[in-house]
Amino acid sequence: MSRTVHCRKYRKELPGLPVPPLPGAKGQDLYENVSAQAWQEWMSYQTMLINEKQLNLMDMTSRTYLNEQMEKFFSGDAVDEVEGYVPPE
Repeated sequence: MSRTVHCRKYRKELPGLPVPPLPGAKGQDLYENVSAQAWQEWMSYQTMLINEKQLNLMDMTSRTYLNEQMEKFFSGDAVDEVEGYVPPE
């Protein structure tokens, strides 16, 4: 039986992540408060941001930006949209 968490994004009980997705306190917080579904959605959105905005993950500014967007995504705040992005059909 999978464990459940009260998902911060969806505000209901959903299956949790199998392991913390990041090291340290941030990873533990995500493990305890974010569902596996919300994490998968974030990973897809993060990939789109990296590709469409051509972010360099070696650049600390890009990494800070992604962390800010992740916090907004999981708290339900508005996240940045990518100009000209057309989702695949």
